[in-house]
Amino acid sequence: MTTPSAPPLEKHPPSAPPPTPAQVHKNIAAISALERAALRERGVFDRMSDAIAHFSGSITFLILHAIWFVVWLLLNTGGRGAFDPYPFSLLTLTVSLEAIFLSTFVLISQNRAARLAERREHLDLQINLLAESEMTKVLILLRAITRHLHVPGADDAETRELAQRTDVKAVIEALDAQEKLTARNQTS
Repeated sequence: MTTPSAPPLEKHPPSAPPPTPAQVHKNIAAISALERAALRERGVFDRMSDAIAHFSGSITFLILHAIWFVVWLLLNTGGRGAFDPYPFSLLTLTVSLEAIFLSTFVLISQNRAARLAERREHLDLQINLLAESEMTKVLILLRAITRHLHVPGADDAETRELAQRTDVKAVIEALDAQEKLTARNQTS
């Protein structure tokens, strides 16, 4: 007795991905414009801090420092020509000052990045609230259409609940209460 087998899978040549909708291109352009504007708004000191922080986080920086330390140690452990003999007080002072300035530049860059991230989060929240409001309106209209067309079961309790305006304050209070409960349970 033979069992019917599935037809062989057709082999399709690899195809290009579907075209990206025009709205996606518009969104990408808008986001790129916002990013370029944020970069242009930086002052001279912010640009300098970003450049220093970027360079200090590179392999080139690491290699240059390794070479600098090796050369310093070789020059100062050879005897007569040593300008900073062991325990290398001048090197320690120089590296300590460099660390202070580098950490300050990195913190300045991180603070600016945090401000940009906060701005993006605020924009994201505004867009989410707008989308929620739009979807609520769509559900209200859809419920009206289904009632008008007498579509059975289309106006269920869940749809009625979702069609209500979301009280953002109530959502925040519920989140806060849940976080407090979770924190208490974790410490217990």
